Amino acid sequence: MLIPPKLSLYIHFPWCVRKCPYCDFNSHELKNQLDQQAYIEALVSDLQQDLPQVWGRTVNSIFMGGGTPSLFGAGSMQTLMNQVRALLPLRPDAEVTMEVNPGSQEFDDFSGYLTAGINRLSFGIQSLDDDQLHKLGRIHNADQARKAVQMARQSGYDNYNLDLMFGLPGQTLQQAKEDLLQLLDMEPSHVSYYQLTIEPNTLFAVKTPRHLPDTELQHDMFAQGQQLLTEHGFTQYEVSAYARNGHQSEHNMNYWQFGDYLGIGAGAHSKLTMGHSGQVQRQIKQKHPQTYLQKAHNEQRIVETRVLEPADLTFEFLLNHLRIKTPLTWQRFTDTTGLPAAAIQSVFNKQVPEDWYLLDDQGVQLTEQGFLMSDEILQKLL
Repeated sequence: MLIPPKLSLYIHFPWCVRKCPYCDFNSHELKNQLDQQAYIEALVSDLQQDLPQVWGRTVNSIFMGGGTPSLFGAGSMQTLMNQVRALLPLRPDAEVTMEVNPGSQEFDDFSGYLTAGINRLSFGIQSLDDDQLHKLGRIHNADQARKAVQMARQSGYDNYNLDLMFGLPGQTLQQAKEDLLQLLDMEPSHVSYYQLTIEPNTLFAVKTPRHLPDTELQHDMFAQGQQLLTEHGFTQYEVSAYARNGHQSEHNMNYWQFGDYLGIGAGAHSKLTMGHSGQVQRQIKQKHPQTYLQKAHNEQRIVETRVLEPADLTFEFLLNHLRIKTPLTWQRFTDTTGLPAAAIQSVFNKQVPEDWYLLDDQGVQLTEQGFLMSDEILQKLL
């Protein structure tokens, strides 16, 4: 019998106080009073109907993303976590992460979240320069960000991620360095350090900020950040992810290693391996919050279900795995895609510069240069 990969649970909270102009996630400005109970009930009903797809499988991690999950109080999160534990086998030491917007003052005392079983937080800091925060459309300032993290630490949290962007409008190399050093003073266990990108269907795509750093300067900022984070005891394990020893994000590693995840909530995606066939199925829930609330209690909550074709499966597997520094073994490639290792070995040997990778009978490992060029390598492979 086929043994499916690890299983995670993703829970989407679609509301935020204000939509950031660079954000292309499924998030919607909260214009009316938030009915927390109705949404929690919808999530639980959604999960109950999905249970037959994951019978008997243990959940190893949970991620509450958004939007802004911290708009929901600790009482609501406790109700949700109680229901999740009642419906699914949850590993006793499972990593449970919640995203927090430092400017959303609606959140309860952090100790309530910790009591509910949320043992990891992810703060959307983005910058500690008030002028840049204003340009990014954030609703918090640098002082609020520091205070929110301090509150979490005082409540007992020692495992938290801080998000920081570089390549901001008019940003110099020295300003990017100062931003990161200030962030490190907040003593995170994990840092997500990533470049501002202009995504389609965002406000920034319609009116792109002026004076964005050029490609060479962005590369210098990235390299500078790598060096600073290494000097401060962080190890890079994914393109944008750095962790202190023992604090890699288990949930995100499951994504990048092509593990399974069940998604509940408005616009949530699922990727599940069917145990009887080994086929990989993707599913998407109703995107708009109000539509989701209306349809969460029946099959209409699902807007798309599809089984990945071999080419799509190979693409998605490589797209994720090439983002991490873990070597790709030929055995894992074949077990996941059903293709022989020769299918990509020849591409590496003929089309990828030899200083971008190390290849032997066991698998392939990208070098530091190859790691930076993973998108280009992927294009060659596919």
